[in-house]
Amino acid sequence: LIIHQVLLGNFPMSIRWLAHRYLLRQSLSFYQNDFAGRIATKVMQTSLAVREAVMKLLDVLVYIAVYFLSMLVLVAQSDIRLMLPLLGWLVVYSLLMWYFVPRLRDISATQADARSSMTGRVVDSYTNISTVKLFSHSQRESDYARESMDGFLHTVYRQMRLATGLNVMVQCLNYLLVFIIAGVSIYLWSFSLVSVGAITIAISLALRLNGMSQWIMWEVSTLFENIGTVNDGMNTLSQPLEVTDRDEAEPLAVDIGKIRFEDVSFHYGKTKGVMEHLDLDIKPGEKVGVVGRSGAGKSTLVNLLLRFHDLAGGRITIDGQDISQVQQESLRSQIGMVTQDTSLLHRSVRDNILYGHPDASEEAMLAAARRAEAHEFILGLSDRDGRTGYDAEVGERGVKLSGGQRQRIAIARVILKDAPILVLDEATSALDSEVEADIQRGLSNLMPGKTVIAIAHRLSTIAAMDRLIVMDQGQIVEQGSHQELISQGGIYAHLWAHQSGGFIGMDT
Repeated sequence: LIIHQVLLGNFPMSIRWLAHRYLLRQSLSFYQNDFAGRIATKVMQTSLAVREAVMKLLDVLVYIAVYFLSMLVLVAQSDIRLMLPLLGWLVVYSLLMWYFVPRLRDISATQADARSSMTGRVVDSYTNISTVKLFSHSQRESDYARESMDGFLHTVYRQMRLATGLNVMVQCLNYLLVFIIAGVSIYLWSFSLVSVGAITIAISLALRLNGMSQWIMWEVSTLFENIGTVNDGMNTLSQPLEVTDRDEAEPLAVDIGKIRFEDVSFHYGKTKGVMEHLDLDIKPGEKVGVVGRSGAGKSTLVNLLLRFHDLAGGRITIDGQDISQVQQESLRSQIGMVTQDTSLLHRSVRDNILYGHPDASEEAMLAAARRAEAHEFILGLSDRDGRTGYDAEVGERGVKLSGGQRQRIAIARVILKDAPILVLDEATSALDSEVEADIQRGLSNLMPGKTVIAIAHRLSTIAAMDRLIVMDQGQIVEQGSHQELISQGGIYAHLWAHQSGGFIGMDT
């Protein structure tokens, strides 16, 4: 009853849910340093391994306690001398388990990691199938996956060699026990020192022990193999959270949207570099453009504002509240962001737009889509299951849509969220000029009353901002209006002059 009603279904599902809920609180770097497929596999296989370990433990404990104890008592009551070979067998059997089972546990942990890595490589190929086909690397990806499969098979072979060795040793031990009991019984019977009934009990139990010991061997081996899988999974799933809320953390309350970076330093886990002693004040409702060459620290600035990483020094405040002292969920709920690499959920268009404000009405959702210039193309969408328009699914990461379509849906999502702080990271980079002009008008209508930080390589899209900030090597090196920066003849003027001659960051 316990196994079928509790362990088989509810137990592993509860573990999966708890692990998934915990992993959702992990930092971005946790996911950036691992395969998504590998992490998902560990969630799935660890929960099943916990269930199997508990079930095997219950079975083994019950059978060992009942069978071996009963066997020894029965033989001892018949003739205690015939119990001595059984005690000797039990000692040697325990020593074999003590030697082999921990090794099976260790190889099982290695095997579980190899299995999840293999799954991660395969999923990575499928997720990036467009890139694979674009570069004609199907064979390379096959070899890449085969390499991990060979590594997994290597652990399987090692496990099988150990299991075979244990099996042979136990078989030999069992046969030896039967011969010893038979020999002792015949010897004692020849001197009329033991009854036929005692001999029958001892030999029949020894023969029965052959099958039972095999079963216990495999059950104990499987138990520790599952323990090894659990240990490997927990090494990933139980990693401490890098960014955590304090116990006394309060929700962020945004009244006017004033942002301050005070002596901020950040090193990406290194001892120095990336960003050192940066200071920046953004007034309530100010529209600030951030420019600079690739790698200058623009996206890092935004990631720190969103508290995707903790600072190495200094602090960031919003309306005087240190963001490290408030709840992360409340912080990010007050910031709407559109990135240059927009990924959508593998759900319907409606679900993706409503992700910005799940409780919004249908009318509000449609209005956001229209303001983002997305309504017309959404009506023409369909999927393989016959769903159309806003009910059509967009595919994993939105792969069924063009880059511009994905970006317009992302903009609609942020419009619907209507957060007091707006962050645009190349928000219109995937749009053609005509649509970009329409989107810019929509974003302009969204900006009043909000504090805006806009990152752009295409300088013309942010030239009209209240203030422009130029970053280089993690530092603010210039700031002012477009005309002021042009007249200074610095980095911004250099980038502006070369805008039509190539990519930003190309020097001539």
